[in-house]
Amino acid sequence: MNDIQNQDDLYLIVDEFYKKLLSDESISYIFTDVVKIHLEEHLPILVTFWSQAILGTGGYTNNLTQIHLDINEKEYLSPQLFKIWLNHFNTTIDEHFKGANSEKIKTQALSIATIMQIKIAQKNQ
Repeated sequence: MNDIQNQDDLYLIVDEFYKKLLSDESISYIFTDVVKIHLEEHLPILVTFWSQAILGTGGYTNNLTQIHLDINEKEYLSPQLFKIWLNHFNTTIDEHFKGANSEKIKTQALSIATIMQIKIAQKNQ
């Protein structure tokens, strides 16, 4: 298995990852009912985010924390939802890639999920 090397690899990851999320009833409602994402618009944004985080390409300018805090205002993003999200994310990576960038993206995802949960807990106090 190859490591994550470029944006095409990242597109494969986010595409396969969202297929998992959207087919899992325990979390899909966040994307279909609460946020109502349009995948054709959302996936390139995610590729840009992960490309900046993993490949250092830059270009992502959104406030990731605020986006998730706004979603949390509509529907509580529980630790269980983050656990499901991480499980699908890591599974997707492990099914397709292996190497330093693959481990880096999984570590980054865990860090993001942890920070989001802390921010949500602080806001809900």
